[in-house]
Amino acid sequence: MNYFQSIILAIIEGITEFLPVSSTGHLIIASSFFGIAHDDFTKLFTIVIQLGAILSVVVLYFKRFFQTVDFYFKLLVAFIPAVVLGLLFSKKIDELLENPVTVAISLLIGGIILLKVDDWFNNADDFSSQEISYLQAFKIGMFQCLAMVPGVSRSGASIVGGMSQKLSRKTAAEFSFFLAVPTMFGATAKKCYDYYKDGFVLSHEQVNFLIVGNIVAFVVALLAIKTFIGFLTKNGFKIFGYYRIIAGIALLLIHFFIQKLTVI
Repeated sequence: MNYFQSIILAIIEGITEFLPVSSTGHLIIASSFFGIAHDDFTKLFTIVIQLGAILSVVVLYFKRFFQTVDFYFKLLVAFIPAVVLGLLFSKKIDELLENPVTVAISLLIGGIILLKVDDWFNNADDFSSQEISYLQAFKIGMFQCLAMVPGVSRSGASIVGGMSQKLSRKTAAEFSFFLAVPTMFGATAKKCYDYYKDGFVLSHEQVNFLIVGNIVAFVVALLAIKTFIGFLTKNGFKIFGYYRIIAGIALLLIHFFIQKLTVI
């Protein structure tokens, strides 16, 4: 990895983390294009820079984080499914992170779902994130676990999960943002632990890559969140569905074209 690659990956992360298009999927595509997808530090980098993007939520919604203790317990309940499944299937998840075909198929299927989501869940209740029940929080957390498959989109899965619980698009998106904070902190801590457990040590340059990546992802995500909330509330998911379908088909065609050239 070099500085140019780290900045490009961080920009992609900042733009896509809160959009229902899969930030991990786009990072896999970009890092594969750069030829660094299989590198252990790249896998660490793509997880850790999500922390920078997530911190933008803390800044933008700073006052909203000072809520009742009950709200934090609801976030914990929503977070637990990801902890359990993440610990159980961490090795399998790492294997999937190297597979662009998995990303392409997930983008395609997710796109089809997003085309229909506004029609499926159009009976939303207009209440705040504090009023979400424990059962609703747990179900949203289960939906979030679908994003362990690269290309599914953590934000997309959890927002759809929220809408399935009769939350409005805006409330579901905001709860998804709040839930991202413990989820990404946990994922970063787990990935860093595994990295050092496997005997890797960060070089001075790699530390700089992580610092630069987090700063860039943070700044870009600040702009992306505000834009996304306004757009989603007004227009819904269909444009993201079309984008995912086009991106998924294009990625599959590119992959099999390259495979064919390799065989020849």
